[in-house]
Amino acid sequence: MIGVMWIDADTCYRALVAHDARFDGRFFVGVASTGIYCRPVCAVRRPKRENCRFYPSAAAAERAGFRPCLRCRPELAPGHASVDASARLARAAAGMIEDGALVDGSLAGLAASLGTSDRHLRRVFAAEFGVAPVEYAQTQRLLLAKRLLTDTSLPVTEVAMASGFGSLRRFNALFRERYRLEPRALRKTPEAAGRDELVFELAYRPPYAWREHLAFLAPRTVEGVEALSGNRYRRTVAVRSGNTLHRGWLAAEHRPRRHTLRLRLSASLARVVPEVLGRAKRLFDVASRPDEIAEHLGPLAADAPGLRVPGAFDGFEMAVRAVLGQQITVAAARTLAGRVAATFGEPLETPVAGLGRTFPEPARLAETGLDELGRLGVIRSRGRAILALARACAAGELVLAPGADVEATMAALRALPGIGEWTTQYVAMRALAWPDAFPHTDYAVMKALGETAPRRVLATAEPWRPWRAYAAMHLWNSLLEEEAGS
Repeated sequence: MIGVMWIDADTCYRALVAHDARFDGRFFVGVASTGIYCRPVCAVRRPKRENCRFYPSAAAAERAGFRPCLRCRPELAPGHASVDASARLARAAAGMIEDGALVDGSLAGLAASLGTSDRHLRRVFAAEFGVAPVEYAQTQRLLLAKRLLTDTSLPVTEVAMASGFGSLRRFNALFRERYRLEPRALRKTPEAAGRDELVFELAYRPPYAWREHLAFLAPRTVEGVEALSGNRYRRTVAVRSGNTLHRGWLAAEHRPRRHTLRLRLSASLARVVPEVLGRAKRLFDVASRPDEIAEHLGPLAADAPGLRVPGAFDGFEMAVRAVLGQQITVAAARTLAGRVAATFGEPLETPVAGLGRTFPEPARLAETGLDELGRLGVIRSRGRAILALARACAAGELVLAPGADVEATMAALRALPGIGEWTTQYVAMRALAWPDAFPHTDYAVMKALGETAPRRVLATAEPWRPWRAYAAMHLWNSLLEEEAGS
């Protein structure tokens, strides 16, 4: 396994025999007798132990010469979550690569955005995944193309472009070389997809507290930007790629029997599929390890197994909403966010009732004034914070996304006018996807713990490291359950 220390082969084989979903995405098995690699949950006949080779990533399996299984589809495996420093750096880079960071950018640029050198990034990446970042990126592009060919009706040329290949010729050649198939061999029209939709499945590790996840999002939905109906969450999307802004919509619903979320995207987002999928994965925290977290949090996690931390589809949007929510009710903050979107956001035609506007980009809010925000009901101190935030994000001085240096970003947030510890921790928790963020000054957190002093709250939360963000979600959820039962 190329010197990668992660899980021993005997444990992998036992997990494979048991089809243990907790190991899905943590390793892949290459079967020497077939030349195919699978997820540990694959339903095919159990391979003999002597024919099995285990790999920490799909890219490592492919480098060893194995082809992806057409039945269990390795591209659908859940992602990873980790707080170890080197592993976190490697996985942050992997997430950014999956979002398309190396399509137009360089490894040096990716390393710089993560606050490290490309040499160090290559070293920790190889230790974590068994391959170089460029090889990983190539595998991700091929797996995305395979997914688009299988699950959508996009033309093959569009699939190649959406997957990050510069030319159709290069795409066809690499696909044939790696998978011994012509791309059109996987071509089929998805049963449930309309002509103007792309449909995907996002796998997660069970359990998933979907009802509680929606219960958190529901009172915070921004009018015109987000909508909730029954089992389904929907929102507008604006993703900038180079100088082009791609806009559209997405809808997500839970499919508990399959342990997936079904994601529908408007066809207008075809060119930015990797980034949209990456953002959706973070919004719904599909990379979470609920078994590890529950074991660490103990009784606190017992009432809502599989509770996730809702991420941010857009970090800047989340930060603005956090500022608007300072020291006011969730309902009042929602009203203000809706006014900001209605005034400064761009209109968008969608087939979804209640969705008709995208949230404004940083550059749009950066050019507004305090008086304009004041007319919407935003007090001047919060208006100054929003303008400072918008200018820093528009200038590229502040990046509010997973993969950014957590400590440096939190320090930069605290340095902005009107942004204190609560806002910083909340943004780190949701926009930076930092699992150890903890809003210890939050009134509801203190109420749930029966405390009035933030320092005592921090002391109580110390044993919950490094999953304090999940602890906060359980504390908030306990109050909701208490209110529902009263």
